[in-house]
Amino acid sequence: MAELTLTTFDWVPELPRGFVRDLRVRWALEEAGLPYRVASVPFGDRKPEHFAHQPFGQVPWLTDGDLSIFESGAILLHLGQLSAALIPPDPRGRSEATEWVFAALNSVEMASLPWALFKFTGNASDTPGWKFLDDFLKLRLKHMEAALAGREWLAGSFSVADILMSDVLRLVDRFEGLAEYSACRDYVARATARPAFVKARADQMAHFAAADSRAG
Repeated sequence: MAELTLTTFDWVPELPRGFVRDLRVRWALEEAGLPYRVASVPFGDRKPEHFAHQPFGQVPWLTDGDLSIFESGAILLHLGQLSAALIPPDPRGRSEATEWVFAALNSVEMASLPWALFKFTGNASDTPGWKFLDDFLKLRLKHMEAALAGREWLAGSFSVADILMSDVLRLVDRFEGLAEYSACRDYVARATARPAFVKARADQMAHFAAADSRAG
């Protein structure tokens, strides 16, 4: 197997730490027990080489031999081809995991991310724009609550779909947006109690803290 290299920022401000999306990839790699190394690119001075790997100047991306893959969902689907711990090997399980990957990114995160950005920036106020975003997210959470009722994981066994969906919901929970959705809260709690998540988050926090130490 070629060496897997995960690239993330060398540093980010305090607020997004623990939520930068390289965590999703770290988590998957830890779940699968795949060896990897972490590389860094500057947060403040994004050079042409960065955009060559990630056209929007974001992170993460993963290199696997001569492959360079950006977008966390695409990376996790690629890793799922390398380990049955990430995507069930049977056709039905693989199909269910894949559809929930897209649901996490296209049906839930498209509602949760604008909502969270308003929360991050302190602009969650009594305006028509905010009410629209809040109602839109609540509708999606209502559907997720029903989908998660009586279900431990989305595709039978734990998979990349759960990494993505729980991470999407985790950001909502950060701002107490899951207060009325007990199945969603319990699902996030189950996922984030997994040792692979605990290690992935700790490693990300240590990565950015090391940058603070070097700068100080």
